[in-house]
Amino acid sequence: MEILVIDGQGGGVGRALVEQIRRAYPNLHIRALGTNATATAVMLKAGATDGATGENAIIYNASRMQVILGPVAILVGNGLLGELTPAMAAAVGGSDAVKILLPSQRCNIRLAVGPLQPMQVYLNEAIAQLEEELRRLTD
Repeated sequence: MEILVIDGQGGGVGRALVEQIRRAYPNLHIRALGTNATATAVMLKAGATDGATGENAIIYNASRMQVILGPVAILVGNGLLGELTPAMAAAVGGSDAVKILLPSQRCNIRLAVGPLQPMQVYLNEAIAQLEEELRRLTD
C-alpha cells in the first residue's frame, strides 16, 4: 500500500509526518510530494520512499492514493502562501483518498475542534487516524 504526504514551503509538517509514519510503519510506501523542491527534499531525507515536486506530480498522484496526509492548506487554492495552486487543491479535494489533515495557524482556517494544541498533538492524532485507516483498508 502507498500513502501520500503533501507539503510545501520548508516541508516541516511533511517531514514530521514522514518521520512519525516511518517509525510506526517501517515497511509502508510513503510518497512525498512537495509544492517545491525544498519541501520534497526534506521529506525524502526524513524517510519517504520516493517523491516528486510540483503541480503535475500532485495532480497525477492524488487520485492514485488511498490515504493523503498534509496540512489543511492542501485543500485550499493558493494555500501555503500561494504555493498550492487551485488545480492542486481541486485534485486533492476531488480524490477518493481518505484525507488526514493537520490544522495550521498560518493558513487562516480554524477548525472547530477545541482549543489550539501544539503541532505534536495533531501529528500524534494523524498517526492514530492513519493506523485506523490502514487497518480498515487491509481487513
